[in-house]
This record gives sequence, C-alpha cells and structure tokens, in this order.
Amino acid sequence: MSSPSSTIFAGIRGTVVAIDRESGDIRWSTDLKGADFVNVTLQDGDLFAASKGRLYRLDPITGNILWCNELPGLGYGIVTVAGASQATGAAEQQRRAAQAAAAASTGSS
Repeated sequence: MSSPSSTIFAGIRGTVVAIDRESGDIRWSTDLKGADFVNVTLQDGDLFAASKGRLYRLDPITGNILWCNELPGLGYGIVTVAGASQATGAAEQQRRAAQAAAAASTGSS
C-alpha cells in the first residue's frame, strides 16, 4: 500500500479524497457528515479533517474514520487544526534535494 507522503489529500463538499501524487488517480474517498467546506491537514502522519463543526481523524492509507469529535456546544462553524508539523515538508524537501543531487552526479559521469 502507498505511503501518505506519496498522496495528496483534498477536502471538497463533505468528502476527503486521497489522490496519488504521481498519477493523479483517486486512491480512496470518504464521505463526512454534512456537505460543507472540508479542512484537511496531515500532522505527524495523522490525517485530520473538519467539516460541519466536527473534527475527524482518518487513516491516511485507507480513509477509514478512526474517530469523530462532534465538538458539542461549539456550533457548526469552520474548524481549523493548528500545530501541523513542518517536519513532513522539510523531509520532502530533503528527499527531493537528494534525488536532484543523485541525478546530477549520474548525469555528469
């Protein structure tokens, strides 16, 4: 199965969609309650989505909902998740730099 780092996650109309970074193919989609805007974030390998005043944790490989917090008493506004790790972006940047260096060294031989 593919890793979360090779996947793009998008939220649209009450649904979270996992898209293969290379091919653009849809790997899975998960419907959430409501048909509103969906905020999606990947934090330390955990996938979170917020829609219609609810916060969800999803399995980034399968899309299964691991839990849902109804956030009782807080209404149905847009939920945002803070504290997303910058380490994932930094690791991806390092991986790309290593690939570029490897390609440059094999191309100059």
